Amino acid sequence: MEKGHKKLEIYQMSHQLAVRVHEMSLKLPAFERFEEGSQIRRSSKSIPSNIVEGFALRRYKNEFLHYLFRSYGSAEETIEHLELLFETKSMTNKAIFEELFQEYNFLCGKIMRFIQYVDKEFDTPNFIKEPEVKYESKQTYSKPKTRITKQKK
Repeated sequence: MEKGHKKLEIYQMSHQLAVRVHEMSLKLPAFERFEEGSQIRRSSKSIPSNIVEGFALRRYKNEFLHYLFRSYGSAEETIEHLELLFETKSMTNKAIFEELFQEYNFLCGKIMRFIQYVDKEFDTPNFIKEPEVKYESKQTYSKPKTRITKQKK
């Protein structure tokens, strides 16, 4: 049974896609393997990496959301790299392009829905919540009375 971040469908999907993009990028023409190929490898691997980091910090809602948004941004960036590779004819296999393009668009939708879920439903776990305490004082404080005495010489 999977544990932690590996249970998340967006993690599983983004991890598998990153492996496929890595393999595809190594089949690009030599001049692209080190330019656009390098870019698409990094952006595709950034998606699951940010999901993992966000999940590790999930105790803090804003941190979790921050990394999920970074993951979403990297997914959109990966789509742009795919389009550039296909339109510049560095990637010539139309079937692989269309498959990856559709799967990354689907992943973007899943990540965004997960972001919306976390934003709406996330609650700080009970073990780290501070008890709600009203700080009221029934005492009134007055200025302390001090006695100034002259020192004898």
